Amino acid sequence: MACDPKLANRLKRSEGQIRGILKMMDEGKDCREVVTQLMAVRSSIDKVIGLVVTENLKQCMEDENIDLASDDLAKALEMIVKTR
Repeated sequence: MACDPKLANRLKRSEGQIRGILKMMDEGKDCREVVTQLMAVRSSIDKVIGLVVTENLKQCMEDENIDLASDDLAKALEMIVKTR
């Protein structure tokens, strides 16, 4: 699977957040602050997972010549990942 530059940027941002969290922990920051940042990273990673699964599903459906313009398909994909 080729890495979409947008996905790579999201992951790099998450990587930076994790480095920041480690620094917070080293500095003895409040547990609530650390957990808040961890939840943000988890949310970001979950979004990347959804995007990867969605793109894979679209590719599989294209390979099988399934109509990608279907309203049902659009609804199913939205369930996997919220589009903006």
